[in-house]
Amino acid sequence: MASSVGVMFLLIFTLIMINAKAERNHSTSTSKSNVISLGSSLSPNVNNLSTSSWLSSSGRFAFGFYPQGNGFAVGIQLLNRPPLQNTVVWTANRDDPPVSSNATLILTRDGLLLQTEGGQEIPITYGSSSSDSSTGAMLDSGNFVLYNGSGVVIWESFGFPTDTILGGQDLEGDMSLVSSASVSDHSSGRFSLQMQIDGTLVAYPPNSTDSYWKWTSPSTDNQLSLNLSGFLVLYNQTLNQANGSYHRPQDNQTTLYRATLDYDGNFRLYLHNFADSVARVMELWSALQDPCDAKGICGFNSYCQVPKASQDVECKCYPGFVYNNASDKSLGCYQHFTQNGCTGNEEPRLQYEVEALDNMFWQDQAYSVTPLNLENCSNSCLEDCNCWAVLYTDADCRKCNLPLLYGKRSSNILSRGFIKVPLHFRHRASKYPSDLIIKNDSLIIILAISLGSIAFLCFVLAISSFTIYMHRFHRYKSLMKHSNLELVDQEFFTLKSFSYTELEIATDGFKEEIGRGSFGAVYKGTLSGGTSNKNVAVKRLEKVVEEGVREFKAEITTIGRTHHRNLVQLLGFCIEGSRKLLVYEYMCNGSLADLLFNAQGVRPRPSWTERVGLVFDVAKGVLYLHDECSVHIIHSNLKPQNILLDHTRTAKISDFGLARLVPNETKINSTEGGGGGVEQVRSGYLAPEWQKNALISVKADIYSFGIVLFEIVCCRRNIEVNVSTPDKMVLSSWVSKCFAAGEIGKLVEEDENVDLKTLERMIKVGLWCVQHDPALRPFMKNVILMLEGTMDIPVPPCPELPLINVFPIYV
Repeated sequence: MASSVGVMFLLIFTLIMINAKAERNHSTSTSKSNVISLGSSLSPNVNNLSTSSWLSSSGRFAFGFYPQGNGFAVGIQLLNRPPLQNTVVWTANRDDPPVSSNATLILTRDGLLLQTEGGQEIPITYGSSSSDSSTGAMLDSGNFVLYNGSGVVIWESFGFPTDTILGGQDLEGDMSLVSSASVSDHSSGRFSLQMQIDGTLVAYPPNSTDSYWKWTSPSTDNQLSLNLSGFLVLYNQTLNQANGSYHRPQDNQTTLYRATLDYDGNFRLYLHNFADSVARVMELWSALQDPCDAKGICGFNSYCQVPKASQDVECKCYPGFVYNNASDKSLGCYQHFTQNGCTGNEEPRLQYEVEALDNMFWQDQAYSVTPLNLENCSNSCLEDCNCWAVLYTDADCRKCNLPLLYGKRSSNILSRGFIKVPLHFRHRASKYPSDLIIKNDSLIIILAISLGSIAFLCFVLAISSFTIYMHRFHRYKSLMKHSNLELVDQEFFTLKSFSYTELEIATDGFKEEIGRGSFGAVYKGTLSGGTSNKNVAVKRLEKVVEEGVREFKAEITTIGRTHHRNLVQLLGFCIEGSRKLLVYEYMCNGSLADLLFNAQGVRPRPSWTERVGLVFDVAKGVLYLHDECSVHIIHSNLKPQNILLDHTRTAKISDFGLARLVPNETKINSTEGGGGGVEQVRSGYLAPEWQKNALISVKADIYSFGIVLFEIVCCRRNIEVNVSTPDKMVLSSWVSKCFAAGEIGKLVEEDENVDLKTLERMIKVGLWCVQHDPALRPFMKNVILMLEGTMDIPVPPCPELPLINVFPIYV
């Protein structure tokens, strides 16, 4: 039996090798009956294939223009008979925008050139020495080639695959397949298929090195080969070995094979049958049996499921979340409520509940794993301020924070998920429709009469209340005009309005100044209320933009709506003429700058564990400002002086949202101590785009966060004069040099119990944050994932650090 199996495999392997050799000869021996000579050209025409494409001899493949979006793209199509649509198997410059119908494709001695309507010339046969091109041909194998004057192939489309390989084509070690964006959009999509050095064929999700499918081989230096008979193998030409095959024998004259990394991330083998009267396309094999196994097919905080009697995946939000883009549900979801965390006065169990999701799984990113029963597991999340989701599997309670990655729901999954949502966020009415069915007709009549009567009384009360309200409203408005005040918006009543006299008394005549920044001085005050007094911080704004009271209140309202454990809470305001003050909660432990840069030794040096916690505090506060609050805010002035510490030494960001209340030029030109402006430029907190007057985005805050991260890790300022060697003067530059030299331990020589893996992870994240090009800096959501270790961190390039003028510091 064993000998017969060996003989059968040897026979199949011999057929593969013979067929592979025939295919390699096929590209050079194909008849040039359809030779394309120099000067030949094409122009887009959806109604005339002969003027828009060059056909192969069999007429099954066409090279030229095809419709794409609002215009046309250049590529190779497999021509199917109606009613099937043509199949695009290769696209040139696939990420370029479509061209108009006035474009021209011409074969020159320099290769194929695409001439756009605007006169631009774009090379199509890139990556070749095509300066001596003589002729071209669209071969029956689906390979478009260019020949030199001696008839030697100098360029071929098979050497630059996009998302497909055809029969007779190989995917070698330096090649990869990238999926299309969608069925109709053939630009680069989110998934990739790569042949690794170790001989493994690996599929990767978007922006990640966390593979979701592998095809391994005992040998290295492999190539993926698909022959004309439908054999799909990993082939090692040096060792003359092949591993695995997927074969559906057919007549080569009436069938074609292609292997495509589809837009959903699944690698599939297709057969095109031209023998029957009706053209057919059959799927012979797929890498993933469950489409939801393609990681990243649904974005953050959403999960993938395949509805019954359907093969198409469906991306759904977890309870309490809504889609980032309702028209493209694969882009993930965000929380549809504000996280109160532990800052509220109520117990978490009185504010939240958990909703259960059966047959649920997401990528294990638990920060706590405890053996518990099902009921205690869900209750433990309610009592934990950091917990937003729980995965209960194998009697283990796995607590997770957000975002949730690679969610999947299927009847084959035995684990159960719990999601924490506010008590008022309920979606249960649709789950129990039978509860709403009333079978007694008399009961329906009684309820109808009762509800009708109640509705009528409510209507009468509403009309009466509205009339009384309007009468009092006009009286109040008249009184307000005499007192030169304006009506405050309804949502603004969440902040308390103080008089200037009240705040003057509370601060004892603005006696104790506890800080000063770009926006003005801050004074300690005490508000009397009931049986206890409450300490507050009163900021007196200076150089405020001259605008109406309503506009100023609108800006303060935006700040007042933010609630997060890592943001300093705004309690109230005062507006009297040109005097404008803000009242904040009092932070008894001063600023992060006082803690880190403790030259007098008043405070002990924070431990390594505490510094790691401070980094996460600041990161979560910035994430809330950028992505999670109702109105996204760019801080524009992030630095240790604007990060304060409460009684538990939790870091909270202050001065957010104030940038719009101060003239733009003060951000750069202000010379007040402790603020932004020149001091911030000298200290290196401002991103390079500030000095170039470029467009400012959230990436400017990411740069400032990177500098603050280095300062927290190293417990020193970014710019220090009194250092042992000049290369230590600029901290960000010194960190980059230590990382490049593999000597990051020098950064924390004075510390004990430092986790070197955590240190390396933070240094790599910080170096990505301070990249000169904003496009290279990660978003804060990814920064947190990398800091937590749930996302792989590529080796950062050496940042092109901006020139910082340290000379005035010597003066």
